[in-house]
Amino acid sequence: MFSALRTVAPDFAHWLKQGRSRREALQHPIETDRATLTKMFRRGKDRMFEDLGFRISGWNGADDDEASSFLFSVGIYSEFVTNACVFNLPSPGLDGKESPSSQRVLTATVLSGLVRAMAVAWEPEWAIATSHAHRDEFIPRPRPARLWGWVTYYSDAVGRVPPLPAPVRMERVENQGTLLVLTPERFTARNPEHVALAERVRGLLDRAGLLGPPLPSL
Repeated sequence: MFSALRTVAPDFAHWLKQGRSRREALQHPIETDRATLTKMFRRGKDRMFEDLGFRISGWNGADDDEASSFLFSVGIYSEFVTNACVFNLPSPGLDGKESPSSQRVLTATVLSGLVRAMAVAWEPEWAIATSHAHRDEFIPRPRPARLWGWVTYYSDAVGRVPPLPAPVRMERVENQGTLLVLTPERFTARNPEHVALAERVRGLLDRAGLLGPPLPSL
């Protein structure tokens, strides 16, 4: 996955172990070969609760408003916690100003490349790239088993993606599943047309059984 990400954006080319300080972290680059990552996962085993699996994290060394990071939590079989591979990406500040990194990363092309690389590597049931605003404001509770967003992937194992309205783009991911891109321009929860399109797509995906049943509330 990491070798594929190097070709997606320069922000994903190098990773560092997260430390107690920026200075400490900059001294510990992550080698992304299989042997090194296997050791990291073994060291990231939860020592208290075996059912919480393994965890590793990393950061690309950029300043706060430019930074990308990842957290992989796998091997989990607790009924209260799920396996997840999460990338946190640079985003516009509260004043709406954008860093060069957010302008570069928050595009349909880069996010499609990121989700595609994750789908090929991890073979998940589903994956999304979307904003906190869209997830928190427009995805209802109780949430379904599988979500949807600006860029979404569904494995063939969970069902066939139905025909979707323009401008949604659909791409095959090898022989594994289908990648959906809602809009070629940046999707935003502040754009009523984008929100309406996402809701229309949600209805079609739900009727096709791709979203699954609502998750139980804890």
